[in-house]
Amino acid sequence: MKEYGLEYLRGKLASKRERAELRYKFYEMKNQMRKIQALIPPEFATLTYSLGWCAKAVDSIADRLIFSGFENDDFLFDQIFKMNNPDVLFDSAVLSATISACCFLHISYGDNDYPVIDCIDGTNATGIIDTATNLLTEGYAILENDPTTGMPLREAYFLPDRTEYYVSGDLYDTVVHPAGAPLLVPVIYRPDAMRPFGHSRISRACMDIVQTARRTLLRSEVGAEFYSVPQKYIVGISQKTQFDNKKASMSSFLKITNDGNADKPTLGQFEQQSMAPHMEHMKMLASMFAGETGLTLEDLGFSTGNPPSYDAIRASHENLRLTARKAQRSFGTGFLNAGYLAACIRDGETYNRSAFRDVKPEWMPIFEPDASALGAIGDAILKINQASEGFLGARNIKNMTGLESDAE
Repeated sequence: MKEYGLEYLRGKLASKRERAELRYKFYEMKNQMRKIQALIPPEFATLTYSLGWCAKAVDSIADRLIFSGFENDDFLFDQIFKMNNPDVLFDSAVLSATISACCFLHISYGDNDYPVIDCIDGTNATGIIDTATNLLTEGYAILENDPTTGMPLREAYFLPDRTEYYVSGDLYDTVVHPAGAPLLVPVIYRPDAMRPFGHSRISRACMDIVQTARRTLLRSEVGAEFYSVPQKYIVGISQKTQFDNKKASMSSFLKITNDGNADKPTLGQFEQQSMAPHMEHMKMLASMFAGETGLTLEDLGFSTGNPPSYDAIRASHENLRLTARKAQRSFGTGFLNAGYLAACIRDGETYNRSAFRDVKPEWMPIFEPDASALGAIGDAILKINQASEGFLGARNIKNMTGLESDAE
């Protein structure tokens, strides 16, 4: 198989890094707002608005994906992950992959040569993927950046039989291992044949809608000034009269004299500007964003009625449920591959990947049932087991309800 080399992978990461960092900026609400200068007073030029819709789109998926372990775990994968802080590791991997389309699990030797697994985000790692197994044929990761210059300080180049570590661009150490694949495993969100490293949850449409919504907030801020203090006018005032516009805006009583011909000035007020168009525009943009991400208007802060029940939540989030199911399948493959390579490191053996074909990742329910839903599920389980005795056992019940049996 062709070996692309370290320099090629450095260039590949540099070409993709900017787009991944942009997604993180939208998630963290630090992206720059493209402003329209026309009709916006200079006093408002420095105003910026943060909008958390992209963060909500990511968290709505990531918070529902709770990895619970492996079925048929003959090689003790769960034991390996329990030694590597799984509550943080799995959540970090899911969140990072959802934002940047892909993250990587880095496997190395720890104390007593026990495998250590840590997560590297998609802005600091890349590789050449084997689409048949979703393992890499070679990989590259930045392990540490220089805090002053931002340049890579510690790097790693991953090959099927060894990992090379570089400090300031020079080879520092080489660690040989028996895994048979690079110790850098991709965890991918929504891969396909065109883009094997997946797609970000923060799509181009999401970013464009958020930019438009932020500009709408800016326009509403300008409109709020005119809404709070309506514009007034005076017709027929003498040219010699001194008039303070600020005092006229804030005072309740004004002294206005007539002109030289004893004509009284005419006072008037422009029609007060309405904030309703801005709110309607924001609601329209929220509807577009909800349709793009499978959320509802209530998820984005627009109240639409009474608090929904469990069944109503599931029905309104059907697209979100399907997206979460898809994510579980692709993330599960990444966690399984990481466990496979970690087992090779732990045992010092080059296992054949087909030996792990019966190991299956398991997840907690996407929507946790409430008390009424548990009753309905219990009735369904009873009827199914009456029709086919023992068809639904403790494992299936846990997958449906998230509850584990206390029976020994």
